[in-house]
Amino acid sequence: MSRWNGKHGPLLIAEIGGNHEGNFSYAKKLTQLAIESDVDYIKFQIYTGDTLVNPLENPVRNKHFKKFELSEAQHIELAEMCRAAGIGYMASIWNYDFAGWVDEYSDIYKIGSGDFTAYPVIEQFASFKKPLLISSGLSTMKEVDDTVAFIRSLDPIYKDNENLALLQCTSMYPIPFEDANLGVMASFKEAFDIPVGYSDHTEGSYALEIAVALGAEILEFHFTDEREGKEFRDHKVSLTRDEVLQLIKKIKQIQDLKGDGIKTCRAVEEHHRLSFRRGAYLNRDMKAGEVITADDLVYLRPNHGVDAREYRELVGKKLKKDVLKYEKLNLELIKN
Repeated sequence: MSRWNGKHGPLLIAEIGGNHEGNFSYAKKLTQLAIESDVDYIKFQIYTGDTLVNPLENPVRNKHFKKFELSEAQHIELAEMCRAAGIGYMASIWNYDFAGWVDEYSDIYKIGSGDFTAYPVIEQFASFKKPLLISSGLSTMKEVDDTVAFIRSLDPIYKDNENLALLQCTSMYPIPFEDANLGVMASFKEAFDIPVGYSDHTEGSYALEIAVALGAEILEFHFTDEREGKEFRDHKVSLTRDEVLQLIKKIKQIQDLKGDGIKTCRAVEEHHRLSFRRGAYLNRDMKAGEVITADDLVYLRPNHGVDAREYRELVGKKLKKDVLKYEKLNLELIKN
């Protein structure tokens, strides 16, 4: 079983990210709700404003990220909550120096869209020799190709599908459906032959459901307790616990609908094989010795006697005995 398989099919990642808005009590509440949503991983973001945004170039965003900071001890407590509940812990760590105290909890490192071209950062996290999950927001196909090639050049382990996966992502909050571009997953699969998935920034769960139907092996979505009354943008594109549980039910339905890809006559339709299919019948009474022509035949349900596929076995043959119009035929009634 691949590490990218989840309990419910695709690997499900509930991204709390910055939805705690720097409030640790709220962060714990969201973590508990995410645990109750039965996902595979709960994901956080670990950063400080000064190690992420240039305070001279963009003091407003620097201040924003400072407001959302949690301490090392607080992040470790959240990781311990996940571990105690048997849920995987994951983080986008935007400062390599922080990885030392998170590494024991992380079996996968997430590279966010903003760091997709930050080769020095990627190289640092690849040095842990752990699987990398990379989001491709903001990127062109050429940039995706370059980054995948760069990661694979760092260590042979990243040529193994167990250690590298790629998410289609559009980095806007929220995005309209036409910008989700879910068909890119198939392009990624063809180009790189690695596990692919979808990181969602639409409203609701419909895009996630369609992504599953299109073969997504990984789903990442933002997570909150409620969207009403929230100003921070990420809440708007987030799912709640109950919505995630409903999504899991829909994933099961989608998987049932997709089936196993092997065309067979299903058990539920077996009794229709005769009643729905056509057999060959005479369209007039005929006497022994008469030669059956194509014009003498009609093809009707049910498929009793001679199957319509065997009509050539009848044309041009003489009857051994009288046969009534619509009487069930069999090949023993004709002379070879």
